[in-house]
Amino acid sequence: MSELKKLASRRRKAEQLPLALAYPPSSGRDDLLVSERMEAAVGLIDRWPDWPSPVVIITGPPSSGKSHLAAIWRDASGATDIDARENGQASLIAAAGPVILEDADRREFSETELFHVINSVRQNSTSLLMTARTWPLAWPVSLPDLKSRLRAATMIEIGEPDEEHLSQLIVKLFADRQLHVDDKIVAYIMTRIERSFSAAQMVVENIDRLALSRRAKVSKSLAGEAIEGILAQSSQQDELSQ
Repeated sequence: MSELKKLASRRRKAEQLPLALAYPPSSGRDDLLVSERMEAAVGLIDRWPDWPSPVVIITGPPSSGKSHLAAIWRDASGATDIDARENGQASLIAAAGPVILEDADRREFSETELFHVINSVRQNSTSLLMTARTWPLAWPVSLPDLKSRLRAATMIEIGEPDEEHLSQLIVKLFADRQLHVDDKIVAYIMTRIERSFSAAQMVVENIDRLALSRRAKVSKSLAGEAIEGILAQSSQQDELSQ
């Protein structure tokens, strides 16, 4: 182990780690950061109930704003969250009004039940919003009728953020934690992380945790240390996976 790693290890042991606090993101319409890559998805949410089809699927990488859009639509439409597992009530709920199925590609669902949900939505002139990280063609769906229904849905993809959007996102993530950071710190962070929503969220969480444990203000040096910690952890995971 290098001297740098030994020093970092001793410092981590000496620090009193703060309790894991939940910071619910601000999810109102005015809190949404609308970039060029989100315009299509935002426009579709704002157009409801004038949708091109009763079923809309929004895909995008982790932390790209899918849940934020779902929350905005939930407030606007009065939609109910459903769980499309076997012997559930999802199709009955869908007959009564708009419904939401989040993280569709990362949760268990009955193909038959989801098929009935989509039919219920179509027959009763309601709406279904689904969010996922991947396109439906990548989902492990074997029921031909469900595949057909999914292909007929309106699909919108949110891409990774551009530089301006990433900068705004970092500021928002700090603001969600009641932290104010200046532009120099934001610029410093952006030059040292990959351009992705998940990377921005991870680094802000680590900076906040480190600042709390040290009872210190967010600074360039603290941000740099947090980023180095993430890179070291990622490197260790890569070594273990080899």
